[in-house]
Amino acid sequence: MAKKKTEDKSNADNPRVHKDLKGFDIKINSFGEIQMSFEIDKINGFLNNTVDDKKLRNRKKDNEK
Repeated sequence: MAKKKTEDKSNADNPRVHKDLKGFDIKINSFGEIQMSFEIDKINGFLNNTVDDKKLRNRKKDNEK
């Protein structure tokens, strides 16, 4: 017997996002311009606080000394 796949089709339209980015939407218009529902500064602040940058690991350690 094959297992039944249970998928929630309502979730297929909306991807899972971090709670701080709830409501974030990004689209590309007919001119190739990127349109976002959040300001780029808010997105950059979120990324700076939550994502570890491999290239900057040594700099942070050197500054703490």
